[in-house]
Amino acid sequence: MATIEVTETNFNDIADKGIVLLDFWADWCPPCKKFGPIFEQASDTHGDITFGKIDTDAEQGLAQGFQITSIPTLMAIRDGIVVFSQAGAIPAPALEDLIRQVRALDMDEIRADLAKELKGAEQN
Repeated sequence: MATIEVTETNFNDIADKGIVLLDFWADWCPPCKKFGPIFEQASDTHGDITFGKIDTDAEQGLAQGFQITSIPTLMAIRDGIVVFSQAGAIPAPALEDLIRQVRALDMDEIRADLAKELKGAEQN
């Protein structure tokens, strides 16, 4: 599967679908251009994962909503929950390791932890 362009219009349709990897980037950013082909290659290898690219210049609302302050930023979402976010270009082996880790997550445990945090925040 090739990468798709993510916008404010299609973000909600994409974010809840299994595993989603997002590359926040800009055309003027040299590290973004270095990471782009690595991200594209991974999208070809992992057809069951949605790979989306968010142009931070064109989609400033999404970038601000996710508090993106440096690019490239790689974000992993699983079942609608952000499970990873890190600025900086990463090499292909690190991206493959991240994908392996995201696949291995126990989402029931993560949802339970989030529910506990939310309950604790409501009590304070």
